Amino acid sequence: MTIRKLGHYSIRTADLESSRHFYTDVLGLTEGFRPPFPFPGIWLYLPGDQSDYGVVHIIGIDPHDQQGLVDYLGDRDPASLAGTGTLDHVAFMATGLRGMHKKLAELKLPFTERTVPSLGLHQVFLTDPSGVTVELNYPAEEAQSLAVAGTTH
Repeated sequence: MTIRKLGHYSIRTADLESSRHFYTDVLGLTEGFRPPFPFPGIWLYLPGDQSDYGVVHIIGIDPHDQQGLVDYLGDRDPASLAGTGTLDHVAFMATGLRGMHKKLAELKLPFTERTVPSLGLHQVFLTDPSGVTVELNYPAEEAQSLAVAGTTH
């Protein structure tokens, strides 16, 4: 057996629209095909890629009818549905640091960032509406060119 790549990660949320906004408008993922499960949700894909099964699955919790979700995926204590728990964060490789800085400033979304020594990566950390930490990894050269130009956030 060989594991080839991460298929996707899933998030349960009572606020489907806030998660949709974060992952599409902030991160730039695109909404795509999702099977007709007996509960609300969204499957999100990398831009221009509708292959496979998406990279983020948002599982909606319908407060008026949770039975379809319970039957399909099992019940969860609502108190356990915030943050990343024992999972620390999820990371994406990215390009376009200047554009992301601009978008985060426009949306007034807090973030932290740092450059990893010796790896050539510049990391931007932000939090989705469910409290999941998302790491965006940019080539360190992008951060260096912004610093030289004096246009960092």
